[in-house]
Amino acid sequence: MLVLLLDDHTARTLRRTGMPAEPRERIVTAAAAIHRALADCPWIVEVLTADDLMSAAALWFVEQIVDGFVACGLTHERAVHGYRAIWYYTAGEIVVRTAADRRRADDDRPTYREQVFTDLAPGELPRLAELADAWGPLTAEDTYLDGLRALVGGLTARG
Repeated sequence: MLVLLLDDHTARTLRRTGMPAEPRERIVTAAAAIHRALADCPWIVEVLTADDLMSAAALWFVEQIVDGFVACGLTHERAVHGYRAIWYYTAGEIVVRTAADRRRADDDRPTYREQVFTDLAPGELPRLAELADAWGPLTAEDTYLDGLRALVGGLTARG
């Protein structure tokens, strides 16, 4: 039943679109599509992290990512490892963002992190103390695509 729900959600939210010819951009486009679909329904990410369930409808996007890595010169093995790195990054980003959003929505008290950052010793942690007031807003920014591009760039540079 869970697999049927997963496939239904994937079929409704993931649309096969034209992919860029440039392999790195194809990887980014496919991964971003997966991210958008899963971010709308974060409970699915927790199900998928068991690494036993998957959506057959999503495999076309996985194919685009793996094929993009191969087109960048990676071996099949490294292409699969590259896909897994992107999956871990994507799943982790959604899980962390969802938990943080839930925490902010459920409780208006300062978080433990905010309390700790208020009292950072500039002599011991100068950079973090300097950034303490900006840390919350900076870490709340949506930087998924920037991080994804950096990850893809690093993985393909090893070629």
